[in-house]
Amino acid sequence: MYEEFYGFEEKPFQIVPNPNYLYLSPKHKNALSCLEYGLNDNVGFILLTGEIGSGKTTLIRYLLNNMDASITPSVIFNTNVTAEEFFIFVMQSFDLKYRLKNKAKNLELLYKFMLEQYIVGKQVLLIVDEAQNLSDATLEEIRMLSNFQSDDRLLLQIILVGQPELKARFKNPSLAQFAQRIAVNYHLQALTADETRNYIVFRLKKAGGKPDIFSADAIDEIFRASRGIPRTINLLCDSALVYGFADEADQIDIRIIKIVIDELGIIGLYDKSAYENTQYSVSNTKDGNEFLLRLEKIETGLQKLQLQVESQNKEMKRQTNAYKKALIGKAKQLIKSERNRNVELWEDNKRLRMKLKELESKTNFG
Repeated sequence: MYEEFYGFEEKPFQIVPNPNYLYLSPKHKNALSCLEYGLNDNVGFILLTGEIGSGKTTLIRYLLNNMDASITPSVIFNTNVTAEEFFIFVMQSFDLKYRLKNKAKNLELLYKFMLEQYIVGKQVLLIVDEAQNLSDATLEEIRMLSNFQSDDRLLLQIILVGQPELKARFKNPSLAQFAQRIAVNYHLQALTADETRNYIVFRLKKAGGKPDIFSADAIDEIFRASRGIPRTINLLCDSALVYGFADEADQIDIRIIKIVIDELGIIGLYDKSAYENTQYSVSNTKDGNEFLLRLEKIETGLQKLQLQVESQNKEMKRQTNAYKKALIGKAKQLIKSERNRNVELWEDNKRLRMKLKELESKTNFG
């Protein structure tokens, strides 16, 4: 809609997490460093928490896209399940056949898979997104999975990603054993005013647009309204660009931002009360976050679909490469066979010439 008007190659403020648009603020850099440290040092559990829309899933997608080939990753998005259903998802995510009512056999298959990966120099990684929805029974199931190990290292690393209440749950004495196994944890805070400005400019440039499309006052208002939450920033900026395009405004000013805040609040897409009350805590939001919670569910579905597509593309590529290798092998065999046949024909021809000479010699002698 507005892309051509503002000179964008694509929309800069999409709601769906896009690792190509990850703005590595100091907070996000620290979070990424903690994740990489945990993976490199083969720690058991890594915990990443943050408010809704703070960029946790985008960070995980970035990590997956830039992950070392020695890691075999799997991501679980559906966490509103029983402990048994979760274990089925884990098995399926690693392409292992789940055997009903035979937990011992399933554990044996999973252990064998991890051991095989270890033997070829690979580390198995399980990432659980939206982990705040997990039941205590499912968390206990996950803790038990961390017992898989060889003589010198853990065979399975686990990253739990979730909202702040996930971290709070580990203060419960019933989860003390689990909490003790969390070697690395990081809470992703909201962006500051300066980081919000840099975030907006980064995304504008990334999409091919000019960095000053939003005025300084407009960005300040966006920060106050969003409280530095990236997803809310995206929602406000995207809507502002739509309004700006409709008004044929070359620059998005504070007037447009205030209109957007009012309109989004009226139709229930934005919690205006949180913006008006500076003492309001994001974690206390109830009705105002319903839309964001719905977006979270949509994102989860889209991310799962994207992972499935990527997996299918990898499988197609693998099959294509295998087919190419088979064709090359067959071609080599044909060439070799043809070469051997030519040698045989040449030998036959040589023998025939020799016989012909012998016959000619006998005839001349006679």
